[in-house]
Amino acid sequence: MYIGCHLSISKGYENMAKTAVSIGANVYQFFSRNPRGSSNKALDMEDVEKMQKILRENDFGPILAHAPYILNLASHKERIYGMSKGILKEDYEMLNNISVPYFNFHPGNHVGKGVEYGIERIADALNEIISGNENTMILLETMSGKGTEIGRNFQEIKAIIDRVKYHELIGVCLDICHVYAAGYDIVNDLDKVLEEFDYIIGLDRLKAIHLNDSMMELGTNKDRHAKIGEGTIGLKAIKNIINHPALRKLPFYLETPNELEGYKKEIQILKGIYDEH
Repeated sequence: MYIGCHLSISKGYENMAKTAVSIGANVYQFFSRNPRGSSNKALDMEDVEKMQKILRENDFGPILAHAPYILNLASHKERIYGMSKGILKEDYEMLNNISVPYFNFHPGNHVGKGVEYGIERIADALNEIISGNENTMILLETMSGKGTEIGRNFQEIKAIIDRVKYHELIGVCLDICHVYAAGYDIVNDLDKVLEEFDYIIGLDRLKAIHLNDSMMELGTNKDRHAKIGEGTIGLKAIKNIINHPALRKLPFYLETPNELEGYKKEIQILKGIYDEH
């Protein structure tokens, strides 16, 4: 089982990998830069190489970088759109250079301009950023559907992918809390949800899972993560998710409201209900 959580890069790449090992994780995600700002610090390749050594020695699965929250590739405001493209491009090049397999981002908000407008803006930006020579895959995250978010359903995700020239470099990160909030009943009908995903997008595009419980009920369109087993999704449904034949081999990244000890406990719980066979 590949299971981990979100870790801070503030103390460096090597420290992040050591922290993951210390809590029993064998994958993790981190922000590619300050999540609520545009600042970024210079890359220390010696630090990166030390991280990669730890990952190899401990049989880690694919680590995932998360783009900062300030990006909005669906924006009609040229300053925001240009800034978002610039940051995504810069970070994408950096992640390719250090061989990070996945780069996840929230598709964006159309802010009243309409879903189709937003989808076109996102796809246009990705077509500017992706040259086709990269190894890092960009993942579109499924969203809860609050406000004017794009990615609230599988059709919107598919529409973006279809407009990207080098679509082989586009995958999907399924956020369990988000899809539940968006109205996909993963508690009572997981098979149906995954069949719909496969029909619309294709399960071959599904590369990562954000594993979160939810504070809110099904279909509320509210993004409120809860600790594993303490929300409306519940431990039984989460056990079904991590053991489902279509999902069990994927990397799971916790984004629950926890400190390190809480993540360590959740990782132990999840390993305990995962069927190794």
